[in-house]
Amino acid sequence: MGPHLPRVFILGSLFVACSADAPVDLDAERAALLALHEQILTSHRTDDVDGWLALEADTLLTGNRGDLEYSNKAERAEGRRQYLAATEFTVYRDMQPPVARVSADGSLGWVFAQVEIVGERVAATDTIAIHDVWTWIELYARRPEGWRLVGNVSTAKP
Repeated sequence: MGPHLPRVFILGSLFVACSADAPVDLDAERAALLALHEQILTSHRTDDVDGWLALEADTLLTGNRGDLEYSNKAERAEGRRQYLAATEFTVYRDMQPPVARVSADGSLGWVFAQVEIVGERVAATDTIAIHDVWTWIELYARRPEGWRLVGNVSTAKP
């Protein structure tokens, strides 16, 4: 325990302080969020439930048709498998470029999107044509493993 220990501690503390205050590359983070959004669209087109779930936090808060609902991955997985198995999309695309934003500290991000959906859903007795326009916001939180979707609010155009 010589005179060098306090210097090492001080230098280590400065390094940690500088690392925590490192500037966030907002352009790179927005690009990362847009890539995650595109993965969600691709997962719908390719029936990739596992790829879709991999983007999300364990607990997800959703808002739709006036309801707020928390769900965990296990709950979402089975419902999504059934949904995608019964639905064939011919179109699942952004109607205009999505808008992505990131908080100044890089801890939260969001994507606003307007998506056109065309396809068919097989029901118990018939096949239902789908042609919808949905608008939604995806809310992301920075986690140790990277961005994770933590919330979504969506609405269909009447």
